[in-house]
Amino acid sequence: MLEVGTQAPDFSVNDHNGNLVSLKDFKGKKLTLWFYPKADTPGCTIEGKGFRDDYEKFKGKNTAVLGVSVDNEADNKAFAEKFSFPYPLLCDEKRTLSLAYHAVESAHDEYAKRITYVIDETGKITSAIAEVNTKTHASDICSHL
Repeated sequence: MLEVGTQAPDFSVNDHNGNLVSLKDFKGKKLTLWFYPKADTPGCTIEGKGFRDDYEKFKGKNTAVLGVSVDNEADNKAFAEKFSFPYPLLCDEKRTLSLAYHAVESAHDEYAKRITYVIDETGKITSAIAEVNTKTHASDICSHL
């Protein structure tokens, strides 16, 4: 995991709608960057629905939410639409973002680890979470913002 207090690595990755998303897009906002192994699988669905259900609370705390997996745009788009996720799912097929944030160990890893980072308004990492309870993860993070 990246160290709390360090500068978050920059990234530019397409979301599930084909829009290019970069870290700099969130300057002046907090960002919750949650990595998940595979779109539309049980644990990832529970976790994603938690962020969906608490999305307005995150917005009220000036915090954007981004899901990240190594899935392609079509799979992430179907996942986002099936469960009405109001936030972007980043499609890190080349694994550059996942490598930078230590969610994968190599460019050949099939799945990202289930980890989360909270990044402050200046781009510094304020939380690095390796142990995730999919049922309470979103509310746990939101309560500490």
